[in-house]
Amino acid sequence: MKHVLLPKNIDILAQFAWSHVLLAFDFDGTLAPIVPNRDAARMRLRTRKLFERVCRLYPCAVISGRGLDDVHDRLEGLPVRYVMGNHGLEPGEHLSTFESLIADARPPLEQALGGFAGVDIEDKRFSLAIHYRRSRRKRDARKAIYDAVGALPQPMRTIPGKLVINVLPERAPHKGDALLRLRAKEGADTAIYVGDDATDEDVFQLDQPGRLLSVRIGMAASSAAPYYLRSQREIDTFLARLGRLRKEGGGR
Repeated sequence: MKHVLLPKNIDILAQFAWSHVLLAFDFDGTLAPIVPNRDAARMRLRTRKLFERVCRLYPCAVISGRGLDDVHDRLEGLPVRYVMGNHGLEPGEHLSTFESLIADARPPLEQALGGFAGVDIEDKRFSLAIHYRRSRRKRDARKAIYDAVGALPQPMRTIPGKLVINVLPERAPHKGDALLRLRAKEGADTAIYVGDDATDEDVFQLDQPGRLLSVRIGMAASSAAPYYLRSQREIDTFLARLGRLRKEGGGR
C-alpha cells in the first residue's frame, strides 16, 4: 500500500481530482471517528467544514453501514448528492424481501445469543449489526455469533467489522455495487472511494484500473486498497488537498 498524500503520489490523486470524478466515503471510521457509543458518532467540526467545501466542488456520496435515516441525520445541512445506507442496499430494489429475511433472522439470533452479556443486536431493518464491544468474552462471543448465523435456515452474508459482525441477506447488493451504480447515475468517468473497514473491501476489490482510486484509513497488508491514509484524523488533510486540487484544476 502507498500513502496517498506523499509527494510522489499526489500526481495520481490530481489526475482523478481533475477528471469527471465522483467522491465517495464511508462514514464511521472515515468521515467520523470510531467511538464506544455508536449513537454519539459525529464528524469533528473541522472535518465537517472541509467536507462541506468538497461537496460544493465535487459530486459526493456517502455509503454507510448505518440505516439510511440514521446517516442522513448525521449529514444534515451538508450538500451531499448521494447517500446510501445498509452497506449500499438502501435505497434500492427488493427491500421488502430483504426486510422479511432480516425479520425472520432476528428472533433465532436473539435466542442463540441471549446468554452472552455484552452482545447487542442492532436491527437496521434490512440488515443486522451484532456488536460485541462490551463483551468480556470477545473470542467466545464472536464464535457464537458466527455459529448462530450459520444455523439460520436462510443463508446470510456476514461482514466482520470493528467488534461487530454485520449480517445481510446473501443476495443483497454491497458497497461496490452501490459505488458503480452511483458513478453511472452521475455520468462520472472515475471515482475516489475512502473507507476503513472490511465492509469497504467490496469496493477495494473492484477491478477498475484508471477508473477507481481506493484509499483505506490505516495501512493493512490484507486490504485490496492500493492507497492509505495513516489514521482517521488524516481525512482532514485529504479533504483539504482535494479542495486545493479542484481549484487548481479549474473544476468542472
